[in-house]
Amino acid sequence: MDERFYSRLNQYRSLWVLVFFDLPTETRKERKIATSFRKKLLDDGFAMFQFSIYMRFCASRENAEVHVKRIRKNLPKKGKVGIMQITDRQFGLMEVFHGTKLAEKEQPVQQLELF
Repeated sequence: MDERFYSRLNQYRSLWVLVFFDLPTETRKERKIATSFRKKLLDDGFAMFQFSIYMRFCASRENAEVHVKRIRKNLPKKGKVGIMQITDRQFGLMEVFHGTKLAEKEQPVQQLELF
């Protein structure tokens, strides 16, 4: 089989994990908890897409599940958190706008994983 076949398969096998959250920040303690949650996402290899949306590329469903479990373990007691997994192919179809102009597509960050 040729290389294009494997490349196409990988677009459907690899996933992006997106974390959406709306956490209370009225008090100093709530701001500290929200900041801690964001920091844990960053420490786990997530990147900020928007202020309350973080994303991470995962090479496989199994790898994505590892990161989803970490998020579940660190969920704040208050607020709302959503986790969505989409294929690399679906992620590549996203259109992003800055104002009314279509933004240039950014190349995904190459991440090294140590086992």
